[in-house]
Amino acid sequence: MPTPDDDRTGARIRQQRRLAHLTQRQLAERLPYSYSLLNQIECGARAPSPEFVDAVARALRIDVALLTGADHLTSIQRRRLAALVRPIRESLTLFDLAPDPTTTPAPQPILVAAADTACQQVRATRLRAAAEVLPGIVTDLTNTAQTRPSTQAWQALASAYRTAHDIALKLGYQDLAAVALDRMGWAAERASDPYLAAVRQYKRALSHQEADGLGRRLVAAGHALLAGETSREALAVAGQLHLGAVAVAARAEDAAAVEHHLGAARELAQAVGGDARDVHWLSFGDVNIALHALGAQVRMRQWDAGLKQARSLRLPQSTLTSRRARYLVDRAVVEMETGHIESSLRHLLEARRTAPEQTRYHPGTRDAVSGLVRTARRTPDTLAHMAAWIGL
Repeated sequence: MPTPDDDRTGARIRQQRRLAHLTQRQLAERLPYSYSLLNQIECGARAPSPEFVDAVARALRIDVALLTGADHLTSIQRRRLAALVRPIRESLTLFDLAPDPTTTPAPQPILVAAADTACQQVRATRLRAAAEVLPGIVTDLTNTAQTRPSTQAWQALASAYRTAHDIALKLGYQDLAAVALDRMGWAAERASDPYLAAVRQYKRALSHQEADGLGRRLVAAGHALLAGETSREALAVAGQLHLGAVAVAARAEDAAAVEHHLGAARELAQAVGGDARDVHWLSFGDVNIALHALGAQVRMRQWDAGLKQARSLRLPQSTLTSRRARYLVDRAVVEMETGHIESSLRHLLEARRTAPEQTRYHPGTRDAVSGLVRTARRTPDTLAHMAAWIGL
């Protein structure tokens, strides 16, 4: 009997065959195996042997890992990402070490501005640019906060750690993202900043969406930090925490909880007035709420409702690039799932043009491209190129 892994391998063989513009018979002619066996393996009725998988990989001239699912990134992509991320990882280890006496950090105002710029670059999806400058910012801010501590220095360091988290998460380094959040909490505590601490709990909740109970507890802990606070900043952060709860509830397919938190977020958005982009780059407001509602429908597989929501959204020009790209990927997923193949591919291509680095590594992109390859009657060159670009 085939195992679930064998079944996925068969589906990947079918996917790669279609990307190569081959019928089953055409691929079988290139193999030392029968058309019947290929058909059964693609359908999941038979388990492929390692020799069969190797033969298919050779016939299609692809890495065998694309069929086994061992790693969807090419070795070149892995090396490039590792080289980009390694200095960030190293800078996060400095938090409990004595400052290096041989180095002189830049003046604090310059470092504070640099930390804010790096955060802005991530929101504009210029991940590589932010990743290249961030280790130096973290290193200098760590030195400054330890030798000349001030609220502003600790706040800037917490913000830099948050940027490290966002970069690591978008590039698929979950372990590094978790470390960065721990460092953010450490710096926020020294800054005595409840708002930054609450933003951290929001980020933690999103990181633990698979554990529904833990995610809800983290959101509650974030709200507890804001108890009694009535400033615009507090209201915006509280609203963003509700949006984090929307994502957590959607993972659990708890539609009632999704609607409850969306309603609470809408009430707070009215009190805040407009998109609060100036509050920790959250951009909390009506547009952000609508995007989270769409994301919840995607997670709960409410495809018809999601399609209606996606097509009704009109994003203003001021929408952050990262959020616009996320919308385009979600739109592509719901278009694909409701049978609108050309529209789905069009939105994927637009997402790639809008934010190539973010789109390339976004799980939703892989879901949409895989679905298109699986359902399209033919595989257009644009889809084949997109699949190759994400390492499918």
